[in-house]
Amino acid sequence: MNLYFELLKKPVFNMEDVNVFYNNKDSACSAVKRMMKDGLVAKIRNNMYTCISGETGAPVANRFQIASTITPTSYVSHHTALEYHGITDQVVYDVYVSSETRFRDFTFDGYTYCFVASKCSEGVEKPAYSGGVAVTNLERTLVDCIKDMDKISGVEEVIENIKSVQRIKEKRLLRYLELYQNQFLYQKTGYLLWQVKEQMGLSDLFFEKCNEQIGKSKRYLTSDQMSGQYDATWKLIVPKNFEKLKNGEMIDAEL
Repeated sequence: MNLYFELLKKPVFNMEDVNVFYNNKDSACSAVKRMMKDGLVAKIRNNMYTCISGETGAPVANRFQIASTITPTSYVSHHTALEYHGITDQVVYDVYVSSETRFRDFTFDGYTYCFVASKCSEGVEKPAYSGGVAVTNLERTLVDCIKDMDKISGVEEVIENIKSVQRIKEKRLLRYLELYQNQFLYQKTGYLLWQVKEQMGLSDLFFEKCNEQIGKSKRYLTSDQMSGQYDATWKLIVPKNFEKLKNGEMIDAEL
């Protein structure tokens, strides 16, 4: 048996996976230490390892596979999920990982894995032939990015990403909005997606349902606003000179 070739079958493995071949924890630990010394294995974090490719000298596991293995409930989300879905080609070295179990942020191979508390378990998929990746689907990803845009991406980046989405399933969007039960999220989603309703194939009914849930509260679109123009439909105060979406292009809007 060649342990290295056996472990290559799992992009990310732990000591329990190695112990299958030894049935002795000390022997398994010694074997991993030898392979690390020989440059065949890299330690990602406590009890998480990946093989090093003999061809490239790089870790076998990619950032999506690592993120999906940090905890039993972890999955790729937010901007990192957009990268996985090909919505953005901007590589961000913060990898956003949602999980029901908290973990400390850590860095491996140039990427920092950032914990985000999972508030919803629906909309997480495990694509075939992905090597174990768990990732939010496009609709869930979009809702999450809008919900947390002040904490993670920022409104400008969210708008840029929205521009790249061509078609979306509105029933899924409404389902995730319903699960979060957040009036402000309905406001932001309705306002931002109205600008690209034709591009995304969203019906007027979608926006009617969003509008029914926004309540009476008036809010700033972004947390760092000091002033702005009031949008009566969505009860939002949006920044002056805010870049709006129109026909898939960004234009300066004098609001």
